Amino acid sequence: MGQLTTHILDIMSGKPAAGVKVEVFAVDGDGRERLAMAVTNQDGRCEKPLLADSAFGAGTYELLFHVGDYFAAGGAAQSEPPFLDVVPVRFCVADAERDYHVPLLVSAYAYSTYRGS
Repeated sequence: MGQLTTHILDIMSGKPAAGVKVEVFAVDGDGRERLAMAVTNQDGRCEKPLLADSAFGAGTYELLFHVGDYFAAGGAAQSEPPFLDVVPVRFCVADAERDYHVPLLVSAYAYSTYRGS
């Protein structure tokens, strides 16, 4: 079975983003269900896969990265309220036998993601 993992890189500082809350939701029609929550470690990664084995299947998912609190705690210059508070990334899993790595590259004013390996 495949798994879902992530990591976050603070591109303002060029360092991993530690202490960021990450939530995972299954999305179905107009509704969604929270499946997992984790906080990134000093390497900007979650200690274990967000979803794995039978908990990870084909379908639509949404990751919520709570970056506003991270940048506020680090003293980053931000607007009030912050331009980016919670960054949503919605994606589809076609083959749950494969690994899906969905990283976030983020600053207080921009973000990017991709399907990693």
